[in-house]
Amino acid sequence: MQKAKDSRQFYSKITTHVLQEMKLKGEKIAMLTAYDFSMARILDDSGIDVVLVGDSASNVMAGHKTTLPITLDEMIYHASSVQRAVTRALIVVDLPFGTYQGNSIEALHSAIRIMKESGANAIKIEGGEEVIGSVKRILSAGIPVMGHLGLTPQAIHKFGTYVVRATEKDEADKLVRDAHLLEEAGCFGIVLEKIPANLAELVTNEVKIPCIGIGAGNKVDGQVLVLHDMLGITTKFSPRFLRRYHNLSEEIKGSVTAYIDDVKSVNFPNEREQY
Repeated sequence: MQKAKDSRQFYSKITTHVLQEMKLKGEKIAMLTAYDFSMARILDDSGIDVVLVGDSASNVMAGHKTTLPITLDEMIYHASSVQRAVTRALIVVDLPFGTYQGNSIEALHSAIRIMKESGANAIKIEGGEEVIGSVKRILSAGIPVMGHLGLTPQAIHKFGTYVVRATEKDEADKLVRDAHLLEEAGCFGIVLEKIPANLAELVTNEVKIPCIGIGAGNKVDGQVLVLHDMLGITTKFSPRFLRRYHNLSEEIKGSVTAYIDDVKSVNFPNEREQY
């Protein structure tokens, strides 16, 4: 089997159309979160395919226990910061809790604000049949939409837990139906979060749009992680699906401790570091 081309050499700009091409060619899609200019620039320079301005900013940037408190204005602020750094990756922004559920007109207004005020490329919505009216209305305005099924963090108080979703047949069947509904409505992709790997593979094979997994095995079209988790900046969140590629928390602590020691011992600044 011929190895798929690496998008870092092949595509100068990632679009929703490019993601579809990548799925057809069997090339995996790499996606990470970012919330600020500096980190987003590093990701883009590294060749990441998709930058997700996630409502996980509520957790890792603001210190909230859930994603629910973050506001639309705050999401636009983070998305604007990211947009100023990114030239190649596709920028997808989460619609925050309370800005689209149950009111498709409000959902459209929320999506339009994100697109106009941040300059992002697409939005992401959690849920299936329950939010399909909002999805269709946003798509009717020409705004690309990514779906999100499985564990949907904005519904944590409904679930009451972050355990694996769709392990029972009824919920698994609904997830498959919802995936088809999102595809038929016109979504360009779907995030599948914390579901059995065999179910994620089934959905990925059944729909023609890219499926990005997080805790959904390796038979999906790509993967997404929260940047602060995979870099080891956050340390208390350690689900099975998370691979830590660094331990920046300890490295940063070491650097700060050394700085404090140098300041207090008058070792910094030295004669070469002053005017």
